[in-house]
Amino acid sequence: MTLSQNKPIASQLMTEDDYAPRTLTDRTGLSIPTLRRAIADNLFYLQGKFPAIATKNDYYMALAYTVRDRLLQRWLATNQSYLNNNVRVVCYLSAEFLVGPHLGNNLINLGIYDRVRQAVEESGLDLEELIEQEEEPGLGNGGLGRLAACYLDSLSNLEIPAIGYGIRYEFGIFDQEIGDGWQVEITDKWLQYGNPWEIARPESSVEVKFDDHTKSYSDNRGNYRVRWVPEYVLKGIPYDTPILGYKVNTANTMRLWKAEACESFDFSKFNVGDYYGAVGEKVGSENLTKVLYPNDELIQGKELRLQQQYFFVSCSLQDMIRLHMMDGDSIETFAEKFTAQLNDTHPCIGVAELMRLLVDEHCLDWDKAWEITKKTFAYTNHTLLPEALEKWSLGLFGYLLPRHLEIIYEINQRFLDQVRIKYPGDGDKLSRLSIIDESGEKYVRMANLACVGSYAINGVAALHSELVKTTILRDFYELWPEKFSNKTNGVTPRRWMVLSNPRLTQLITEKIGDNWINNLDELRKLEAFVDDRAFRQKWWEIKQAIKQDLAAYTREKVGITVNPESLFDIQVKRIHEYKRQHLNVLHIITLYNRLKQNPSLDITPRTFFFGGKAAPSYYMAKLMIKLITSVGDVVNNDPDVGDRLKVVFLPDYNVTFGQRVYPAADLSEQISTAGKEASGTGNMKFSLNGALTIGTLDGANVEIREEVGAENFFLFGLKTEEVCDLKAQGYNPWDYYNSNPELKAVIDLIASGFFSHGDSNLFKPIVDNLLYDDPYLLLADYQSYIDCQEQVGEAYQDRDHWTKMSLLNVARMGKFSSDRSIREYCEDIWGTQAVPIEIQEYSQANAGLQV
Repeated sequence: MTLSQNKPIASQLMTEDDYAPRTLTDRTGLSIPTLRRAIADNLFYLQGKFPAIATKNDYYMALAYTVRDRLLQRWLATNQSYLNNNVRVVCYLSAEFLVGPHLGNNLINLGIYDRVRQAVEESGLDLEELIEQEEEPGLGNGGLGRLAACYLDSLSNLEIPAIGYGIRYEFGIFDQEIGDGWQVEITDKWLQYGNPWEIARPESSVEVKFDDHTKSYSDNRGNYRVRWVPEYVLKGIPYDTPILGYKVNTANTMRLWKAEACESFDFSKFNVGDYYGAVGEKVGSENLTKVLYPNDELIQGKELRLQQQYFFVSCSLQDMIRLHMMDGDSIETFAEKFTAQLNDTHPCIGVAELMRLLVDEHCLDWDKAWEITKKTFAYTNHTLLPEALEKWSLGLFGYLLPRHLEIIYEINQRFLDQVRIKYPGDGDKLSRLSIIDESGEKYVRMANLACVGSYAINGVAALHSELVKTTILRDFYELWPEKFSNKTNGVTPRRWMVLSNPRLTQLITEKIGDNWINNLDELRKLEAFVDDRAFRQKWWEIKQAIKQDLAAYTREKVGITVNPESLFDIQVKRIHEYKRQHLNVLHIITLYNRLKQNPSLDITPRTFFFGGKAAPSYYMAKLMIKLITSVGDVVNNDPDVGDRLKVVFLPDYNVTFGQRVYPAADLSEQISTAGKEASGTGNMKFSLNGALTIGTLDGANVEIREEVGAENFFLFGLKTEEVCDLKAQGYNPWDYYNSNPELKAVIDLIASGFFSHGDSNLFKPIVDNLLYDDPYLLLADYQSYIDCQEQVGEAYQDRDHWTKMSLLNVARMGKFSSDRSIREYCEDIWGTQAVPIEIQEYSQANAGLQV
């Protein structure tokens, strides 16, 4: 892969326009010769390479800088507009931003994908190869981080002033390999070759304190004040990345913080031979932002995780205050100019930190500071699992953040005084509402802190929001019902259709135009073509072509040959017991047993795809991966089965992985226990790309089924209220095991060691968990799931009807655009308005330069 050989770069690309003003053409021009020249210039001047020695990564970097140049006008104009206008800025605080690779997405949003492809090809390069060269930013683990990324996309697309604040993890989430069927975690070195999309802003660094003690004093007006005397101070360095909207001029900022030492080298220690000590502060400080989600089984991991959360929140709030006061605005109007959305409990320490900044640093009285704080924050809850609501032991919290613990005590005391008045004598309610959990070892409850310190609280799907109000946050809902609302999650169609499924995008656009890309409700127009046989045939052919691509990738990646004409049954998501990947495995073994008992049995051929990462410390999830791969080893190599069943675990689930897999799915597995999944967004991406769903009435499945129609959704399993009733009655999984011979045979086969080379102990933890506990009711839902899967198999045999259902799924997915979600946040929570951005052509005069 090189530029045309045997000619100097300049002579290849010279045109009559070369004598035009270069500031316009080279940095912003979009003609093919200009783009080619810009790529060549960036290769030469930024990468310092010429074609004979350039690597594929050099060409990727040269192209990335070329595209970034065409973003910068929009980015700077956006920032300038926000500073010059009296607008309220949304600050989205999230510990994760799983943004995915930037190059392809930016080409789509700039509207220059085909033009750049031509320029790249005329330069002797392959655009798809360059796009694949980009290292994916490892800044998230799953749905939480991907949702944050979709929301940044939609905020820019809707021209809403916004900043995304998070952490610049040096290594991010691990890369996943499979060794002997087990997950192996590999360091994710996503920054090893540099990141052309970010710009470091060291001049905007802030300091963050940790540990030690506080001192009280009286100020010159006799007011009681507290000074935090820290044990050590870190520096937060911001790295900014532009997030562009689709064919608009708005490019908002994702600002991620890197931790550095205030003094990175100690000469005094170096000079006496303490070479490690000389850089000890640098190493210790930078550890803070090394890795996403350190293993928190040990106290050191818990400490690092709390440090990470406080670090990025403190940096972000200090930055927001600095931006607010740049033009002389009063700190008392802060909440009029900024609102901060807390993406789950990770950034909830922000409530206490903003109070510290207002009271201790800006010397506001408590009541005024609390009024500002409560008008600043809004909180999104993402879980119904009580164990996932973060809480920190008082010992650890007080050691790391002594001033914040004092502030939380004061917030809690004032809050509980109000509760006592409203609910006199109700000690139990007081205990449940308290920010401090005193039921055993004392903890700080972060969700409670968020509820007390926020003006709005929302769930992320209709069912989830109702369950939030009736279960985990019931007492807060009874206290402040006006704070609560639902904001069903959504996904951006730009990445999850236009970029990842260009063939289907083209077919849809040929029929209904391209307005659907910005207004997903327009997909409804596809319903007019449901009975068009020729259109359905094209739809089917595109799906088959995409499946052939995935089959080829599977053969290359894991060495398994699959039949692209088989039903592609796909479950890709974070590995967790409540997501019930092992229920899927029970179905596979059921089919396998049937084929072994009757090798001539006529069944619909299926290929089962799995993907997802297990948390490094989550043994049961890692054992589930081992079970999947072990069952695959047996099934895939049994001559009685042949091509009728295949089981594939594709490693290293991430955004790029999703862009490849979602468009290829025939069936989407959304089979979590009812009442456990907050929303899910993978279910939306699958449906948007034409997969049918088999699922429970959980999370956003409920709303997807309502939209696409019950007849186009495969429903099984207990409802949420039935799950609760069954557990209340005393659920006994043995009853299901003993009364269902087919289920018993499946469990017994796993227990016997059949899938583990005779080792009956390997999968004993899974078997024992199912038989003696089964907290997620796999055995209770098993038969319903098996029966529903039989309906799936029968439906797939009618290819034409299946295609109609697939088409209707896509046509009715308009509700699940992240644009719709963000509009609802703007209207119901943030009170923000669109600010269209106008850009002027670049000139040195406009840049403020004297030449």
